[in-house]
Amino acid sequence: MDEAPASRDIARGVTPSRGHLIGEGLAWTARWSLRFLLVAAAVTVVGFLVVALWDVVFPVFLGLVIATVVEPPVTWLRNRRVPGVLATALVLLLGLAALGGIVALIAPSVAGQAPQIAQGAVGGVQQVQGWLQGPPFNLGASQIGQYIQAATQRLQESAGQIATGVLTGLTTVANSVVNGVLALVLAFLFVKDGPKFLPWLHRFAGPTSGDHLAEVGARSWLRLGGFIRSQALIGFVDAVFIGVGLVVFGVPLALPLAVLTFFGAFIPIVGSLVAGALSVLIALVVKGVGTAIGVLILILVVQQVEGNLLQPLVQGRGLGLNSAIVILAVTAGTSLAGIAGAFLAVPVAAVIAEVLRYFGEQIDLRTGEQDKPSEDAVATMQDDETEEDRGDTDTADETGTSGTSGASGTSASTPGAAAGG
Repeated sequence: MDEAPASRDIARGVTPSRGHLIGEGLAWTARWSLRFLLVAAAVTVVGFLVVALWDVVFPVFLGLVIATVVEPPVTWLRNRRVPGVLATALVLLLGLAALGGIVALIAPSVAGQAPQIAQGAVGGVQQVQGWLQGPPFNLGASQIGQYIQAATQRLQESAGQIATGVLTGLTTVANSVVNGVLALVLAFLFVKDGPKFLPWLHRFAGPTSGDHLAEVGARSWLRLGGFIRSQALIGFVDAVFIGVGLVVFGVPLALPLAVLTFFGAFIPIVGSLVAGALSVLIALVVKGVGTAIGVLILILVVQQVEGNLLQPLVQGRGLGLNSAIVILAVTAGTSLAGIAGAFLAVPVAAVIAEVLRYFGEQIDLRTGEQDKPSEDAVATMQDDETEEDRGDTDTADETGTSGTSGASGTSASTPGAAAGG
């Protein structure tokens, strides 16, 4: 952008007038306001397209999330000369078998302990009724009966709406099954053809834009995969400790609540809060106030250990997102797409933050404000140096007293040594 006229006047030693400076300030504000409005309009159009094509966008997002989980074991199998199609199909089938085994393990527990929970709920309602009849409410049995009758009448009047909601829920379940199957198919294709994508994108976009797109894609993929794997490990640890604690306290549905805790970890902050609140509520209904307090203390201790010890060790720098941004992202995702939106909100926000971070690095490079490499670049260089040292050591071991050039030639000509270096 050309230098402002007032700046040129100052450089020539001419003092601009006050009106000139105010006019230039207003003109600068108008130009940037117009640009902001154009960007906001573009983002709005993209948002409308995402909402309109949600039946297509959601399986794609979910397929990418599944692909980040499947890709490491598939890569491990590929490195052991297993064909890519076979490796991908094998890992997906094993994952589905594990998920089906969890469901089969949970279902009998829920069916067997449901009467105990129902009995506890009846007892809880009777306790609440006793509290209402005593001080400070002092409600008589007739008054409580009137409230119950009014609530029953309201439910009867809303029978049509409830039936419509049930049908809508069944339709949602059917759509979820279809989206899940489509996401699995897309995940299979993403993992199978993943190594070809970045080279194709680089050729399609050209050398300059292709470099940027390939770098942004690689960073986003690493960020997304790191988030999913770290949250899975954190959720597993939380589920084990909380599940064991629920068994010790004798709370029913300990296994389903532990599984819910595991999946709740994929929705940071909000998911663990909801899963913990449900565990405390069931303990309160079935076992009483004392057990509920014990379960609450257990969950708080586990959450503190996770937040202060496990999460920093597993995630390192983490998502690079403030807690307020995480909560707002989950809230926005929930309002737009329900549970699915809450699950995908944080990964999408992390990818967007990674893209913005890359743009900021490029701006710093062009303006000369970046004096030192980023933490990711430092980690990458350290890994490269470690691999080079390991490769040099392996080469020296293979060649014995051979010269440097001979060692290099041997390493380059041997496929195993090249792969190891």
